[in-house]
Amino acid sequence: MRRYAFAPLLLLALSLQISAQETRHFTFHYVFTVKNVPVGEKVRIWIPTAHSDNSQEVKVMSASGDLPLKKTHESKYGNEMYYAETSKAKQVEFHFEVVNDVVRHERMTLGAYTPHLADVSLPDKQRKLDLAPDVLVPITGLPADLAVKVTEGKTEPLDKARAIYDYVFTTMRYDKTGTGWGRGDVLYACDAKKGNCTDFHSLFIAMARSQGIPARFEIGFPLPPDKHAADIAGYHCWADFFDPAHGWVPVDISEAWKHQEKRDYFFGAHDANRVQFTMGRDIELNPKQAGKPLNYFVYPYVEVGGKEFSNVSTAFSFADVEGAATAMR
Repeated sequence: MRRYAFAPLLLLALSLQISAQETRHFTFHYVFTVKNVPVGEKVRIWIPTAHSDNSQEVKVMSASGDLPLKKTHESKYGNEMYYAETSKAKQVEFHFEVVNDVVRHERMTLGAYTPHLADVSLPDKQRKLDLAPDVLVPITGLPADLAVKVTEGKTEPLDKARAIYDYVFTTMRYDKTGTGWGRGDVLYACDAKKGNCTDFHSLFIAMARSQGIPARFEIGFPLPPDKHAADIAGYHCWADFFDPAHGWVPVDISEAWKHQEKRDYFFGAHDANRVQFTMGRDIELNPKQAGKPLNYFVYPYVEVGGKEFSNVSTAFSFADVEGAATAMR
């Protein structure tokens, strides 16, 4: 069972919202090739997969490759994946392709027509997980000190979260120059005050957790709102935080930074121009990889001869389903 299903009242409210909000129906192609594999070596491959939840319905149209694929999932976050292996590689390249049909729903937890829920709570195990530090996301020291200053005078989780959101929005800049960005390294973000979506949301999560607000990291791919089909250059990530009066509240600070007229919208909403693949950090795969836990899991992970192998080319693309209602923000 995925971690989204925790309160029947919340699920009912979310189902009522879906009918009032925008959706986007598309196919998503996830294609990659492992190159220059030494013949005779053991090869292991893990492929993250999109999943169905309250925000999206996913149907696998096809999943194929040069090795047999086995569907698995890891237990910490419930992330799903395909796994393939061969004890002795007989070729130097391995090609894989997964095609999904996706209906993605806009999420709006805060808004004029959004129902205010009676207090909801998280199971203790989930709350503990979403308050814990990650390797690159400390909840003590500098981010905690910043959170104390930013939330001074605030008592409610929603008000604290908004103060932290505004701090990240006004302090960080979306800038992928130099080195260090893209790892979700909170101390780097505090020092450089720049980065990509990973850095923005890691800082938000660290500060929120330090204030006792559960927060979680989610990652997938963006869809351009002004195109009906296109290649996708890379991933996009975002975050949720938990408020007892609203349940999980979505935020997307890096999108708000790039579209500043939507600053208020992206506190409490995710548009439909995205598809989620996995959540969480420091991920142990299934079967467990020989290397260290993954910082995050959105690209294929490959090991050759028991070591991480990075010679992998990827090609991601989407196409709106003809005739389907499409969200264009």
